[in-house]
Amino acid sequence: MTRERLWPVVLAGWALAAAVLVLVSARAIAHLWFPDPDDAMRLAQVRDWLGGQSWWDVSQRRLWDGHFAMHWSRLVDLPLALMMVLLDPVFGQALSTRITATTVPLLTLLAVMALGAELTRRLSGMEQAKSAVLLAPLSVPLLYQLRPLRIDHHGWQIAFALLAVVALVGRPDRRSGAVMGLALAVLLTISLEGLPVTAAILGVAMLAGALVPARREQALVAIWTLAGLTLLLHVATRGPAMFSPACDAIAPAWIAALAIAAIGSTVPMLPYRMPLIVRLVMLAAAGGAALATLAAISPQCLRGPFAGLDPFVRRFWYENVAEGLPVWKQVPSWAAMTVGFPITGLIGGVLAWRASTGEARIRWTMLLALAASTFALSLLVIRTGATANALALPGGAWALHAMLTRARAVRMLPKRIAATAGALLAATPGLAAAALFGFAPAATVRGAPSAALTRPPCDGLHEIADLAALPTARLFAPVDITPQILATTTHSAIAGGYHRNLAAIERAMATFMADPATAHRWVLESGASYVVGCPGPNETEMYKQFAPNGFWARLERGDTFPWLRPVVIRNSPVLVWKVVR
Repeated sequence: MTRERLWPVVLAGWALAAAVLVLVSARAIAHLWFPDPDDAMRLAQVRDWLGGQSWWDVSQRRLWDGHFAMHWSRLVDLPLALMMVLLDPVFGQALSTRITATTVPLLTLLAVMALGAELTRRLSGMEQAKSAVLLAPLSVPLLYQLRPLRIDHHGWQIAFALLAVVALVGRPDRRSGAVMGLALAVLLTISLEGLPVTAAILGVAMLAGALVPARREQALVAIWTLAGLTLLLHVATRGPAMFSPACDAIAPAWIAALAIAAIGSTVPMLPYRMPLIVRLVMLAAAGGAALATLAAISPQCLRGPFAGLDPFVRRFWYENVAEGLPVWKQVPSWAAMTVGFPITGLIGGVLAWRASTGEARIRWTMLLALAASTFALSLLVIRTGATANALALPGGAWALHAMLTRARAVRMLPKRIAATAGALLAATPGLAAAALFGFAPAATVRGAPSAALTRPPCDGLHEIADLAALPTARLFAPVDITPQILATTTHSAIAGGYHRNLAAIERAMATFMADPATAHRWVLESGASYVVGCPGPNETEMYKQFAPNGFWARLERGDTFPWLRPVVIRNSPVLVWKVVR
């Protein structure tokens, strides 16, 4: 019998999802209306690299004093840069940018759908894999990270986490171990945000190796591949800065900890007779030794990259970055969209585990451990929710297939239709939440009720491109619109929301909330030629809420100052003032 192929189903499902996403996003694509400031900054980073900035230099030269430090990896820049190099000569830079910013996220969506379907096929079978193809583009958190213009690193994190899990539940041999280690090494190099997910996947692989002798070779190859490739990728992407300490990106301390973990895990994974308790104790000791190594080399890293934030920056910047906050600090609708499908996936996974035996039950056990881990992580840090939704696909697909099978057995047509609709609704609770409560991925600013707008608001910040009408200069701008300024104009600015530059963030935000005399002094010190802002977004509304008589609040309501001369950009809601020296 000819084995049915999965890829035609994946391609058909992806093509339909991609077409819908492009149609829905057409206006945003036309105006480069990025979903998040990080996407605009990613575009600026790639263009700077193509413009001659070193592969090893990811600092932002157009911010602060020209050495605005960034912790990002160049790996995510590669597919974007490749498409731009190929398309710029054919379509011109403006159209090439839009094609690239649309195509790359959709290709990442294809990778996630294919990997999710393959993961489901390995656990359940072809019919459930087809259900996974249907469910993936119905997950709101997945779509948010994989839609057009979402060119930052989160989509690739999901894809490589899925690749590692697909390898984990596959044939337990050297090849799958190498693929797992490679995927995790890329995941960590892209961003250290992937460390908790990496630890969970590696931990499950090690526990499975301790319990099941046939899985020890896979686990051992995985951890050594991870350690070795992480070192190689670090050298390749950091170059002369490879020895610099860091808590927010791969650095020598993290590499040393991985090496110690690999060394310590070798003996308990060897195929010798050994009591299970001894293997488990040795694995725990290897983990403890890795933590001790990190503590000895970079003890500050145990507190996390945000431990040193001063109270001002923590209150007005960090606590308003929605993706880093727990689920209980999110807009209720977005919280429901994020956790709904993982719960369905866990329920379906448990039912599938109960119905399975032998090797299939081992695979479901590993998947359930990872699905539960990422679900717990998503409660603490909402950005993990997309990965949790991806790992919920096998359980959700099993549950949907089971419900649809029962629905098809109903004889009466009205009842069968109702049962089918109920099955789809139960399998996609996040989509139901989006329909009921609306799509609102960002946390609202906390504090006093928002003051009434006194000027026409900016609509999604794409109007920031109107600033290109000004002569190239340094702009004193709010933190959240600065990446859009860099991506769509030739201007420089003061600060973006990137935590290695706390002094710049504090100066920019404090200036807009300061009294006008203090703001005057700080603007002059910055060397800015213009002060700019956008009525309406959360950041400028926050300035009005917490400083109703501060610099921005007075500017927006029309107060004048002798050192600022209003500049009107025709048909634009962006507010601009020329600094008079």
